[in-house]
Amino acid sequence: MRIHCKIVAIAICFGVFLLLYFFGGNAADEPPLIEVAKEKDFPSSRDSHDISPMKEAKQTHEAPQIPPKLIRKADRKEPKLSGRGRNVIAKARQKSEVGRPGPKVTRPEDVMHLAVVACGNRLDETLTMVKSALLFSIKKIKFHIFAEEDLAEQFQNGFSQWPQTASSKFQYSIYPITFSVGNAEEWKKLFKPCAAQRLFLPVILKDVDSLLYVDTDVLFLRPMDDIWKFLKDFNSSQLAAMAPEHEIPKIGWYSRFARHPFYGVTGVNSGVMLMNLTRIRSTLFRNTMIASGLSWENLLHPLYQKYKNHITWGDQDLLNIIFHYNPECLYIFPCQWNYRPDHCMYGSNCKAAEEEGVSILHGNRGVYHDDKQPAFKVVYDAIHEYPFEENLFQSLFYPLQTKFLDTVNTLCGRIPQVFLKQIEKTMRAAYEKKVVRRVRRPHQ
Repeated sequence: MRIHCKIVAIAICFGVFLLLYFFGGNAADEPPLIEVAKEKDFPSSRDSHDISPMKEAKQTHEAPQIPPKLIRKADRKEPKLSGRGRNVIAKARQKSEVGRPGPKVTRPEDVMHLAVVACGNRLDETLTMVKSALLFSIKKIKFHIFAEEDLAEQFQNGFSQWPQTASSKFQYSIYPITFSVGNAEEWKKLFKPCAAQRLFLPVILKDVDSLLYVDTDVLFLRPMDDIWKFLKDFNSSQLAAMAPEHEIPKIGWYSRFARHPFYGVTGVNSGVMLMNLTRIRSTLFRNTMIASGLSWENLLHPLYQKYKNHITWGDQDLLNIIFHYNPECLYIFPCQWNYRPDHCMYGSNCKAAEEEGVSILHGNRGVYHDDKQPAFKVVYDAIHEYPFEENLFQSLFYPLQTKFLDTVNTLCGRIPQVFLKQIEKTMRAAYEKKVVRRVRRPHQ
């Protein structure tokens, strides 16, 4: 009898143990609430647009994978929870809602800003520069045009004649020539007409964060988007970018003739200048006048007063002086982004252009309008005469390539690929994007 009772007691205990085991196992299969609370926050819809394709792919790859068991459990009807459990689930839902992509919104970063100063007879040259930027660029551009009063209406008339396909890619504002400090007439005549206006862009365009300034005699041979990307390469102290004035000190102007401080060994050329205006406005610049440093606006006039009898190239010399004392503020990009006759008229001395082609052509010395450097004039004439909406290869590249044959006996024209390589590459990319259709491969 006693043995029988012991057997019954053991059987009962074993049954209770099995019940506890099964109930405990089922409960363990439910996703624990504490794990839900520890999930990483999803990026907001605004943040998700800021992620580049490479970064986005990396994040997707590294995200923790949800086990199939948890996915199946999620399909179950949610149990009623109270207190802390209900709050945790509500927060998790809010995160998932934030993570869902919303409607695409145009962000300020999607618009590039380009400034130019045009006075005197620079109307056609400026319109051709704007045209070159529009032909190849991908993002929309906001042009800030500083011009004399009689030119403002002519710019408006010029833009109004362009087709909708071109005008839909840009906006523009026209500003009068103004100088916030010093004698306006003195500033205006400092070098070329109104050229000193570029010094005051950070002061005037207070709502613009970053900006590319170019002279009127500049032509884009590839998308402006590519030079705009240099802004992301700035370190924490850099606030502007320019190319060297020359590659070889022995034949550079600053290294031989300058009577004032200048940046580096050969100085810099300000015809193409990329600027983070926000940083410029918030920086105190070292100088030889006030030990505590001066803001950009307060520095310009006293600097001019000190060096006005020693500068030759006006505002460019003042910029060289500023960055001589503040070299950590300047980013230097290669000569192909500001390619001038100086890079070929004494022999080819811009290796980056030889390897990759000219990215931005700077026809200073008036070479677009005379016969001193035919290679530069051929490029200008081709873009100036190109009719919008025509085929780029037939109406721009092939005529340009043909006319270049007449320049191969000149120093700047003897290496045609320097001028043609980037523009061909850019047009080919635009053509492939527009015409070539990508077909998905069937799943194997």
